[in-house]
Amino acid sequence: MITSPSSLRRSERSRRATLDAALELCTEKGYGRVTVEAIAARAGVSKKTIYRWWPSKVAVMLEAFAQVLAGATPFVETGDIEADLRTHINGLVRLISTPPYGPAYSGILSEMHHDDGLALAVREQLVDPRFEAAVGRLRRAQEQGQIPAGADLPFAVELLYGPVYYRHVLRKPPQDEATVATLVAHVLRSLSGPAGGAGGAPGGGGAPGTGSVS
Repeated sequence: MITSPSSLRRSERSRRATLDAALELCTEKGYGRVTVEAIAARAGVSKKTIYRWWPSKVAVMLEAFAQVLAGATPFVETGDIEADLRTHINGLVRLISTPPYGPAYSGILSEMHHDDGLALAVREQLVDPRFEAAVGRLRRAQEQGQIPAGADLPFAVELLYGPVYYRHVLRKPPQDEATVATLVAHVLRSLSGPAGGAGGAPGGGGAPGTGSVS
């Protein structure tokens, strides 16, 4: 059976409408109160259609946020790691400060504390891939001599993202570009100090190889 171009366009419109509806409802109601039925009604599609594309509400939400996250927070490579990190972090700050994405992500993060399955899905599908991408970008800068050879790159990623999520979770005002520039400069400078040069976190104990990023 050959699918016509018009059918493909309708399917893509329905898919996009479903993802948008999921984010909107998560913003309005909170993740825990959103149902597949509500998403279907808002998107103007059938519940059966949603289950044909996604196995669960979690899958819909994570795809909706992951698509936007990847496009809004690229790991650019201009040859200047400091400038590239500023671009990346500023993109993240803008995303999580903008409805429906910021409120939807807050709802997902909050619900993770009560839903082990959701927590695992978020880590596997959203957090871990972005964390590894961030470490990979720092590693390439390290290979180019922009970061000391012994620097603890996973710990550096935690230092970069920690302040962003601290403000987001506590609903404090987001960082402006000047604050992001200061954050990036401090993190990169810390990698050149005694602890960074020795390959460990402050105190000499090293840092965990996983952390929070999106």
